[in-house]
Amino acid sequence: MNKRPVIVGIGELLWDVFPGEKKAGGAPINLVYHASQLGAEGYAVSAIGNDAFGMEILQELDKNHIGYCLETTKHPTGSVKVELTNGKPAYTIIEGVAWDYIPLVQKAIDLVKRADAVCFGTLAQRSPVSRYTISTLLAYAPENALRFFDINLRQHYYSKELIEACLKKANAFKINDEELEVIAPIFGRKGNTDTICRWFMDTYRLRYLVLTAGSKYSTIYGEGEKSTIPTPQVTVADTVGAGDAFSGAFAYSILTGSSLREAHQKAVDIAAYVCTKNGAWPPYPDK
Repeated sequence: MNKRPVIVGIGELLWDVFPGEKKAGGAPINLVYHASQLGAEGYAVSAIGNDAFGMEILQELDKNHIGYCLETTKHPTGSVKVELTNGKPAYTIIEGVAWDYIPLVQKAIDLVKRADAVCFGTLAQRSPVSRYTISTLLAYAPENALRFFDINLRQHYYSKELIEACLKKANAFKINDEELEVIAPIFGRKGNTDTICRWFMDTYRLRYLVLTAGSKYSTIYGEGEKSTIPTPQVTVADTVGAGDAFSGAFAYSILTGSSLREAHQKAVDIAAYVCTKNGAWPPYPDK
C-alpha cells in the first residue's frame, strides 16, 4: 500500500485521571494515537461534553495530529480514575458520560467508508446509543478493511451476547491472557490456550487473533501462520495503554505491507516502549 492507511477508532474518548495529573485515553483512540505516530491517517469517532475536559481533549487530538468526528452532547466528557499498584492500573469508570451517547452522523459514516481499519471494543457499547452507532458504522466499513475488535473487558460492561455480536462483525480479535480466562468458560471452551485461540479463529473466521500475556509473551495467529515473541524486560513506569499501542503498531504494520512476524515484532517493541513511559499517549522519540 502506497498511501497512508486510514485507521478509525470508534468508542470511548476520555481522560485517565491519575493522582495529581490527567492524560488522554480510551482504548480505540489509544490505538489510533499509536498508528498515527507511526504514519497512519488516524481518526477518533466519539463524543465529548460542552465542558473544559472536552475542549482540552480536542487540543490533545490537534496537538497529536489525530483527526476526529466528535459530536458534543449534553453529558460530561468521559473520565476514568486510575490507581496504580506497581505500575499496574485499576480503573474506576464514570457512567453517563458523553461517549455513552455517540450519535450516528453522516460524517462518521463517510469516514468509515474509506477506512483501511476500524477499531472498536466492548466498553463503549455498554449503552444502547453508542452500541447502535458502533454496530451501524461497522456495516459501512469496506469489505477488505481490517475490523479490529479489542475486547477490553472492564468491570461488568460486557456479556456473551455482546462479545459474540462483535466477533461476528470483526476479522481481527485482540485479547489478553486474563481476558481469555474470563471468556473461555462463557463460550464453553476448555483446553490449553492454543486450542482455545484456534477455536475462536476458526469459529469466527478471523484473519488475525492477537493474544498478549503481559510480561511473559505475545502470540499472533494469522491464516495458516503463528508468531510468538517473549515480552522484553523493561523498567515499567505504568502499563496504561500498552495493549492498545501493541494493536496500533500491529494494524499499521500489516496495512503497510509487513509480514505477520515483522508486524508482531514492531508491536512488541512499541508496547515495551510505552510501558517505560507514563500514560497511554507518550511522545515518540524522534526517528
